[in-house]
Amino acid sequence: MHESELILTLTGSLAAALIFGFITQRLGLSPIVGYLLAGVIVGPYTPGFVADRAVASEFAEIGVVLLMFGVGLHFHVKDLLAVRNVAITGALAQSALATILGAFAGHIFGWSWSASLVFGLALSVASTVMLTRVLVDNQALHTPVGRIAIGWLVIEDIFTVVVLVLLPAIFSGPSNQPVSMTKVLALTIAKLVLLGVFAVAFGGRLIPKILNAVAATHSRELFTLAVLVLALGIAVGSALTFGVSMALGAFLAGMIVGQSEFSFRAATDALPMRDAFAVLFFVSVGMLLDPGALVTSPGFLLLTLAIVLVGKPIAAFIIVILLRYGSKIALGVAVALAQIGEFSLILVLVADQLKILPEGATNLVVASSVISLTLNPMLYRLTGPLDRKLRTFPKLWRLLNRTVDAPGSAEAESTTSAAYRAVVVGYGPIGQTVARLLREGGIEPVIIETNLETARRARTEGQKVVYGDATHPDVLDAASIRTAVALVVSGPTSEQGAEIIRTARAMNPNLRVLARSYYLKETALMRDAGADQVFSGEGEVALAMTEYILGQLGATPEQMDRERQRVREEVFQISRANSRR
Repeated sequence: MHESELILTLTGSLAAALIFGFITQRLGLSPIVGYLLAGVIVGPYTPGFVADRAVASEFAEIGVVLLMFGVGLHFHVKDLLAVRNVAITGALAQSALATILGAFAGHIFGWSWSASLVFGLALSVASTVMLTRVLVDNQALHTPVGRIAIGWLVIEDIFTVVVLVLLPAIFSGPSNQPVSMTKVLALTIAKLVLLGVFAVAFGGRLIPKILNAVAATHSRELFTLAVLVLALGIAVGSALTFGVSMALGAFLAGMIVGQSEFSFRAATDALPMRDAFAVLFFVSVGMLLDPGALVTSPGFLLLTLAIVLVGKPIAAFIIVILLRYGSKIALGVAVALAQIGEFSLILVLVADQLKILPEGATNLVVASSVISLTLNPMLYRLTGPLDRKLRTFPKLWRLLNRTVDAPGSAEAESTTSAAYRAVVVGYGPIGQTVARLLREGGIEPVIIETNLETARRARTEGQKVVYGDATHPDVLDAASIRTAVALVVSGPTSEQGAEIIRTARAMNPNLRVLARSYYLKETALMRDAGADQVFSGEGEVALAMTEYILGQLGATPEQMDRERQRVREEVFQISRANSRR
């Protein structure tokens, strides 16, 4: 492939995604709708510019790997264990039901049972990329709904990996040579178990040591490179060595890094490209759609959509209710899983190569994927109002919420410390003093620090510490900025501090913000960003020297108060004059 074709595909795809994403955002829809439409526009089935689908798919694969690595960073083993019952039961039961519904739908339209079963399997797997984006956009990734849904999809992904391994073994072998499904299945499960043991036992010790050594260089570029190499390297190594998907390998790598103190820095510093590549995933999905071919089978398309948008959510809702997690969690999980994505497409493409599916089946799955991914963000926003509507029917609501005491339930989640929290950015001399005063005043300080040694020292002193860059929303979120009463910005430069304040204000408008600037001319910058009070180093030095001189001259307390006020007024005027220049 020529270099110009690669650049043209990348530029054209991203430009189309930007244009249509902007339009859909302004229309009040999710930008994902625009990305999917952009894929249709630059795809081979519409006139005009045609992007190279193979290149777009390769870029999209990188996006899936990086996104799954990021999901793994925030999804701890204890979270998976806490929801293992509902995740395993739900994923297997829902996958089985969706597969059966899809198989009967295919058989009704005259397909063979083998083709119908593969079609049903493709409809049973939701998109991890879409699920993560929806949960993040609705601040639900770290809620019980998010943990259950992610755990559910981890089980689904493992199940799909087994299916992808079994398909070639069953359908590509010589017809006169019987295939031992038991042997293939046992080998696949053994590989998955071995991968998990290897990841925990070997990677859990080696990866933090590697990141620690790189972080000690204090080079941000090297740290970024190290995390990208680990994410992509483990993903590729898992695929080549253990025969699993690269996405699953990247998820395990993220879980390992997430157990270490580098989790938030890795998420913010080292994965700046994941959003761009994730956009290309949705564009590549849209490129697969042939709108003209859908005209020939509208009834089959509607039946397929009914399975994805109605059958799967109802099954998930019933399962979660039966496990007594309550209607709010059940609705969130059900709607979040009402879509199909990357694994479904991989499954039908493999089935196409093995000549299992009839003509048009792949396009049917692609169309269902595009439509369900388009509707999913809008449907998820309705879960809250729908749950509130259920409360207007007391008997029905009590029936659906008989006992909400399962691990990870909303009630368990809401049991948090009653202490007020304040976020302190920087743990230098000022940050240490502020943290001590806050703690003595009954307010719990949460420290955000970018220096690894300082973060470790603060942790040994009993402070709650988040190691990472506070300019990133994920780091502020990890420090509980949404429930904090105050933000104290004491360490970064004024430009960084202003960015931190703007981001924090967007996440928590009621926050009280105190900031420190190095120079008088920078105070206006901090105030414009949203700081309630700004303390300048130059101004405080002027006050301290004034007090010392007046003390040496024997000034009375009244004279000292007048001079302090005078200095403050002069300093404020100087800072305002400098800010206008």
